[in-house]
Amino acid sequence: MTVRAYAVERAGGPVQVHTYDAAPLGPLDVLVAVTHCGVCRTDVGMVDDEWGISAYPVVAGHEAIGVVEALGDGVDRGRLTVGQRVGVGATAGSCFACEWCLSGRQQLCPAKDNTAVRGDGGAFASHVRATDWRHVYPIPDAIASEHAGPLLCAGTTVFAPLVRQGIRPTDRVAVVGIGGLGHLAIQFLAAWGCHVTAVSSTPDKEADARRFGAHAFVATGGATGVPTGVPTGGGTGLAAVANSFDHILSTVSADLPWDAYLATLRPHGTLCVLGVFDGTMTLSPLSLVPGERRIVGGVTAPPAQTRQMLDFAARHGIRPTVETFPAARLDEALEHVRRGRARYRAVVEF
Repeated sequence: MTVRAYAVERAGGPVQVHTYDAAPLGPLDVLVAVTHCGVCRTDVGMVDDEWGISAYPVVAGHEAIGVVEALGDGVDRGRLTVGQRVGVGATAGSCFACEWCLSGRQQLCPAKDNTAVRGDGGAFASHVRATDWRHVYPIPDAIASEHAGPLLCAGTTVFAPLVRQGIRPTDRVAVVGIGGLGHLAIQFLAAWGCHVTAVSSTPDKEADARRFGAHAFVATGGATGVPTGVPTGGGTGLAAVANSFDHILSTVSADLPWDAYLATLRPHGTLCVLGVFDGTMTLSPLSLVPGERRIVGGVTAPPAQTRQMLDFAARHGIRPTVETFPAARLDEALEHVRRGRARYRAVVEF
């Protein structure tokens, strides 16, 4: 079978149609005909070779929604059928034999099939392949395909800490950054029952943050820097919410004044870093030790939690705000994301 893909031949280069012959299906493989695919910041990183790992031609894309076209001989036909609407996210396979897979933490499998950095096998194409059917997700009827794609990367990334870090409905949680990840994190946390404070560098997105479910808003700079809707101990910006939060989810791809953010955590509070940036985190041990605070990283959820996320999103009406582009305008969609203009996720229709 011939796959029609949208590839770039050099760093930052234009998208060109690229065709290749797909290899025969392995026993656990699932071939999906793609109808929609989200455009993640990681896709731009692969197209531009930001991490020095891209091998051209690059076919990016890892938030795919489509229809099952073919199944390997070992796929459980009780779980997946030809013609079924499904999604393939940032991980398309794992070994299911290592200690991480056997304990339900497939996101940490050293042999996982990372769709996001495959290079030439991404989902900006007519078809994408999952190398293990257990990483293919039936999409609830309540979720439209253009909304489902971003949930398989941004959605699972911000949902996972709710489960893995033990966030409780009684907790007060801050979300740093109101972007592709942050606008979904606010929705999940609000539906979870938490008191949610959105944190942004300027007041510009306060109305959006509250529409997504934030109970309070903190502008760290901009015109006023004055928190709204939160009890404060005086001052402006982060200083006004010192010792306020049980958890912070940092969704921005930027270095931050980490000591100032850690000071907003209560004792035993957790800062979960979900955004990746160039450089080194610099902080004082005194920001951690006296209050026994923690800093943790976060990646996309394993299959069991991703299925929980989809079910939770369907039940609570959690949806990304998307801008859609036809495949012929993929260059434009990539540039939109590259320049940080998406409000709040870009999705390509094939």
